[in-house]
Amino acid sequence: MRTSTRGVDGDPPSVVVHFRGRPVPCRPGDTIAAAVTDAGELGCRETPDGSARGIFCGMGVCQECLVVVDGRPGARACMTQVADGMRVERQPALPALVAGPDAAVTAARARVEEPEVLVVGGGPAGLAAAAAAAEAGCQVLLVDERRKLGGQYYKQPAAAGIDERALDAQFRAGRRLLERVREAGVTVRTGVRVWGAFPERELHAASDDGGLTLRPRRLVIAAGAFERGVPLPGWTLPGVMTTGAAQTLARAYQVAPGARVLVSGNGPLNMQVAAELVAGGATVVALAELARPARRAAAVARMAVAAPGLVRDGARYRAALLRARVPVLDGHAVVRCEGDERVERAIVARIGPSGLPVPGTERSFAVDAVCVGFGFQPASELTRALGCRHTVDPERRELVPVRDRSGRSTVEGVWIAGDAGGIGGARLAQLAGVVAGADVALSLGRRAPAPLRRELAAAARRRRAAAAFQRALAKAYAAPRLLDQLAAADTPICRCEGVTRGTIDAALEDGLGHIGALKRATRAGMGGCQGRYCSSLLAEMAARRTGSELDEHAWFAPAAPTKPIPIAAVAPLGPPG
Repeated sequence: MRTSTRGVDGDPPSVVVHFRGRPVPCRPGDTIAAAVTDAGELGCRETPDGSARGIFCGMGVCQECLVVVDGRPGARACMTQVADGMRVERQPALPALVAGPDAAVTAARARVEEPEVLVVGGGPAGLAAAAAAAEAGCQVLLVDERRKLGGQYYKQPAAAGIDERALDAQFRAGRRLLERVREAGVTVRTGVRVWGAFPERELHAASDDGGLTLRPRRLVIAAGAFERGVPLPGWTLPGVMTTGAAQTLARAYQVAPGARVLVSGNGPLNMQVAAELVAGGATVVALAELARPARRAAAVARMAVAAPGLVRDGARYRAALLRARVPVLDGHAVVRCEGDERVERAIVARIGPSGLPVPGTERSFAVDAVCVGFGFQPASELTRALGCRHTVDPERRELVPVRDRSGRSTVEGVWIAGDAGGIGGARLAQLAGVVAGADVALSLGRRAPAPLRRELAAAARRRRAAAAFQRALAKAYAAPRLLDQLAAADTPICRCEGVTRGTIDAALEDGLGHIGALKRATRAGMGGCQGRYCSSLLAEMAARRTGSELDEHAWFAPAAPTKPIPIAAVAPLGPPG
């Protein structure tokens, strides 16, 4: 089955990779994930019980799409570009220990750099911060883990095989920002995975040409966010992925996640993704939205006043779904996914005020992909490791760093921009990035040029409007907060280690009321994603059991490495050579 929605340009695929011995045609610039999904192959790594896992987050966070490339394990399919003749296999539960790049060479090439300004993250906030600081005369280095800049919102098309005529306003806005970064003279390095942060603004990273220690005079963390995990039966089946992963496949590579797709969750991104999939030729069997935004006219009216263009976009997405006869089920959510080796059915039900399914409201849909998006949480591992003070957002119940209006954190010389400092959307993130970049320059004694000063003068007004839009959006999409309500006893809460709700409940009943004790007793949070998808759930479950309030100590303690990396990247931690 071909799931491709690629633009037609008359050129056949010019790269062939071999997946499990099967030749898979693809295009230069594709990731392995895009290529194998286009070929209908969804399983990537294998678990100890022999089941397969597939693409889930699509942004290199979850570590579910690990594959063996040319005999070397540990490659993330969603982050690894194809090469002609590449041989890809599923990664077994216990992969063979195969040496990567020569450790001695890697260690010898480790180096220390001391940029004036370092920006971590190439999304809207990081790009804007880097451009503003550079325009004010600072020497700026921007690093990003991906091969292409833009982040989740401004993700750009692959290098080849894309119909340029299909690019929309979101693509074009991203390109303008990227051009601004280039014109400002920012030094950009992609493929740099920052895996450790230490006091005095020292960061350690791994890159293609060796280990890297970064000691900037000023540091801007713009690491963005990732989607919240909501465990439900079958959520680990290949074909079940986040809406962000589906959008990356569709927008960057013009590949649909499946031929029959169900989209479910909470928030406007789900409607946008459903409409984009329909436009690309996929069949969206239903959009199950947990909230009932159509019933909140006052909130929608406030959204229209604050950002009329965004509301028009939303209306256009809804109209596209209506024209395609896609059922839009407000007040519903996917509650169970079923299938043998991949997802085959999605069960949707109305959700009551407590977050539990309403009996007698279940509907079954035949699918080969399910896209779920229940909101986002900030990527806080670096800010926590640096010692920045954090607090718990009382409404979202997520851990957010404390920062002032300019993005300054509680640690000297560290700024936080965009969703890494609290979820506010791409428009607010980009504005916050401009303000943070200009403030960084000011702290170094630089004066903003006239165009940047005019932009800063307008930024306050635009930030108020963007914040007003976000407040109205939160009211329009207000819904029961799903945590573990849908999980059965055998549903994994920790995807990486396969730790089930029943195991967590038993540990809590035994008196293990702190997340650290749960980790030691059950291995929850010890897997490749380092607890990103289970830590908030475990913190909530522990707090509920003990009757305690969430604070910044309710989450796993930050520790390096924050992401899996080759051992050769850690070995040079002595005096760099």
